[in-house]
Amino acid sequence: MSIEYLQGDATAPNVPGQKFIVHICNDLGRWGKGFVLAISKRWPQPEEAYRAAYAMPNKPALGDIQLISVSQDISVINMIAQHGIQTRASKNPLPPIRYEAVQQGLAQVAQLAQQKQASVHMPRIGCGLAGGKWEEIEPIIQQELSKLGVAVYVYDFA
Repeated sequence: MSIEYLQGDATAPNVPGQKFIVHICNDLGRWGKGFVLAISKRWPQPEEAYRAAYAMPNKPALGDIQLISVSQDISVINMIAQHGIQTRASKNPLPPIRYEAVQQGLAQVAQLAQQKQASVHMPRIGCGLAGGKWEEIEPIIQQELSKLGVAVYVYDFA
């Protein structure tokens, strides 16, 4: 299978069956900019689950995922694949995206998608605030999801 690119809103997938909406979160427990705002506008549960996990002693680590059911046929997957956040004052020249964590997270997503026969929907993950490059992320998606027969839809907001 190949990635299908669509114009539209990744929080409103319009295909039959079970759907996973995948996005990237940081490893600090900070939720408040980027695609997470669109998720929170539609459903409170993903943000609540993320914040609750970071309030615990054993916080999620890079490469971890959280699967949160938001309706009968839609689940949101919070994938921890961003180390910290980048600010204007940041002196670290490396972007916060961690490609290894994207790969680990998507491998877990693939297992769940195959078990639940779910399609995967996402914006161009990791290419916004995380500072990643699509030419690095697209092959990871193909390797971890598409090559295993998982239907993947990537949305460019219209």
